[in-house]
Amino acid sequence: MRTAPRYCIQCGQRLVGRHVEGRDRHVCPACGRIAYQNPLPVAAALVADADGRILLVKRRDEPQQGRWCLPIGFAELGETIRAAALRELHEEAGITGRIVALLDVDSYASDFYGDLLIVTFEVRKTSGTERPGDDAAEVRYFPARALPPLAFSANDRAVASWTARRGRSD
Repeated sequence: MRTAPRYCIQCGQRLVGRHVEGRDRHVCPACGRIAYQNPLPVAAALVADADGRILLVKRRDEPQQGRWCLPIGFAELGETIRAAALRELHEEAGITGRIVALLDVDSYASDFYGDLLIVTFEVRKTSGTERPGDDAAEVRYFPARALPPLAFSANDRAVASWTARRGRSD
């Protein structure tokens, strides 16, 4: 989990705890700068094939090693959240795609990384061959009604949103 900042990024002074703006925060006693701690942005892609099966990857590494999830990962500096979703899809599953719709936005308190903000897009595959890559051990399509337990609750919410939007129960 991420640790709290200890020094001011503006002047270098050691931060102190204060109740500011209705919350306990880390504040610089010298310049007054508040060291805001924000969730890390995460992007996920839900890809379905022509039969309505959903593409999942099996996680090779922690957190949630060995469990299935949508292709998912952190957005990087200088990258839009949409670009992050498409990059993660390519890195983890070997395919490219185009974003069709925003499916869900969810917060997730991770013991491993701290607070996350997970943005999931519906993506239509445009090219490539499914293959595990990056931190994926396996890639497979599953029927929406027969998914294995998913590693992240945000993935469950996104799948439910996708299913409801399509009126599908397959």
